[in-house]
Amino acid sequence: MAPYDDWNRVDDDDEDELQDNALFDAKKDVILFCIDCSPSMLQLRPDPEEESKMTSHLYAALDSAMNLQKRKVVTGPNDSFGILLFNTTRKQNTPRTQGSEIKKNMFLYQSIGPLSAPVIQELIQLLHTTQENPEELRKQFPPTDSRVAMGDVFTSCNWVIRDGAPKTATKRVFLITDEDDPHPSSKQLRISAQTTLEDLAQAGVVVEPFFIQTEDKPFDVTKFYSTVLETNAFVDDTDLDPSVLAESISVSRIEDLLSQMKFREVTKRALFNIPFELAQGFTIGVKGYGLVTEQKKGEYKYFVDLGDRLEVAIVKTGQLDEDRQVEVDKSNVVYGMAVVGAAPSNDDDAEADSMAATKVVKSGQRPFYTADEMRTFRTLSLEPGLKLLGFKPRDTLRFEDNVKHSQFIYPEETTYAGSKRTFSALLKSMIKKKVIGLARGVLRRNSTPTMYAILPQDEDVNEMEPAGFHIIPLPFADDIRSAPIEEGYIASDSLKDRARAWINKTTIKSGYIPDSYPNPALAFHYDQLEASAFREEFNPDAFEDLTEPNVDLIHAKAGKLLKEWKVDLANDHSATLVVPVTGSKRKPDASQNSIDLLEVKTRFEEGSLMKYKVDQLKAFCRSQNIPTSGNKSELIQRVEDWCKLH
Repeated sequence: MAPYDDWNRVDDDDEDELQDNALFDAKKDVILFCIDCSPSMLQLRPDPEEESKMTSHLYAALDSAMNLQKRKVVTGPNDSFGILLFNTTRKQNTPRTQGSEIKKNMFLYQSIGPLSAPVIQELIQLLHTTQENPEELRKQFPPTDSRVAMGDVFTSCNWVIRDGAPKTATKRVFLITDEDDPHPSSKQLRISAQTTLEDLAQAGVVVEPFFIQTEDKPFDVTKFYSTVLETNAFVDDTDLDPSVLAESISVSRIEDLLSQMKFREVTKRALFNIPFELAQGFTIGVKGYGLVTEQKKGEYKYFVDLGDRLEVAIVKTGQLDEDRQVEVDKSNVVYGMAVVGAAPSNDDDAEADSMAATKVVKSGQRPFYTADEMRTFRTLSLEPGLKLLGFKPRDTLRFEDNVKHSQFIYPEETTYAGSKRTFSALLKSMIKKKVIGLARGVLRRNSTPTMYAILPQDEDVNEMEPAGFHIIPLPFADDIRSAPIEEGYIASDSLKDRARAWINKTTIKSGYIPDSYPNPALAFHYDQLEASAFREEFNPDAFEDLTEPNVDLIHAKAGKLLKEWKVDLANDHSATLVVPVTGSKRKPDASQNSIDLLEVKTRFEEGSLMKYKVDQLKAFCRSQNIPTSGNKSELIQRVEDWCKLH
């Protein structure tokens, strides 16, 4: 029989993950850096890393854009980038491109396009020149005397993205500025900015701000941006002063700009877009998002060495007819399994064709199924979607029922009008009645039906948790096995107090932020790819593993407490007790290798002793006090000699 995985790989290449055209939605990410070039952004300041050098906010912004593009070369090579500068007198002197329609006092430094090593190297060269001559950026992008209207900035962003970004991509604008009130005395310009920002939102563009503040120049969002930008990230806590800039959009130190961008580098992309049937003839649309996803290396590609260059090889997957050396049409491929004791046939191909066509399977022959039939076996002929089956009290959902990662669903209005209102009403009712839902779901067109628990979640503004449903895959009966019950040993109170003391000393008070500790294996892999792509020298010794514990700091904080805890641990009887575990390996059944004496004589007369296994031959030799050493041919010779004597 074919391996289990082969049966689960039926036409996976053509699997439709989503039911409608949303499959092609959000496959690419487009980021447009919109950077302020005002005199305060160009003002030279001491470099925090090297005090002997001078830098500026504009240099740090361009450096962050360059580093983010270098990261995307290996993590998202299909994404697109662009850089738009405003409040500069530099004019566009290129032929008609994306930047030909931008407003006055704006300059499109990088047109939106796929990531390209030469384009990034051009930006790297500009930054290297600026390191040698800090006034280079002011020379390249001289600032204006008066500020550009933010409405014109958003309009230019809309035009640039419209001309350069794919329609099905996620589109974002990274707005970088240190000016908290660009129009202090003009209400009309404020209204214009709000209007043009709404146009951006209708085009599917999200503006993500990065506001730079310093000790001598704080950033007060209430002056302009809190009323213009539609975001709830300005204030993390309602008890705080609204003029205080929230940490999620604040860049108090310019060297933190890149780290803030990394947090929002990955976009939130829907995993599926399916209908949710609440009752017969009553359906809404929902989108599903994965809250926990394993980060993996990108897919590798095959290249053909043509001597002077390397080109990407076109890889095709499919069945190959070895006789004619042509690719077999997938519709002609059938699936089957080997049947024990199948009768031999002189014309296997013709018989297989007849069986596939007529579906008449003779006794002892092989059954065959088409790809559509195999898919039907897996999906039970169900289309992608969720179907609500009923409700149960919330306390019936046990902890051990959560054996896989849950997914989060949110209403989707484009397919079914009124989905948001219906979704909200169902959510509020389930929260009020403290119940969970049970649903049958097929999330992808080629996946197996699964039972889900629908857990409602109310909106929590302080924790930044949206309102919606978690769908938890419920295990089947054979997914859970009862663990063997062993006697447990509980540590003494004094030992627990000793452990609690050093744990409190080494706990991170500010909380654990996963984005601050990247996977070292992936980071090392990406650094090598990045160096190779830009033809830079890679130094493995310079790689920093942020997941390595700071041993010196731990010893300084809790070294004495750890030693005291280890002494108590060594003296604790329950901690040093080892429970012997006996093996549970099943002993072989000796009866399976036993051979009947009459059967051996019959096989000897027929000359078919070779059909016996080595274990069977040895078992027979032991029963007749015959030596069991040697290979199979020697054992057969001894059995034949015994048969001749008897």
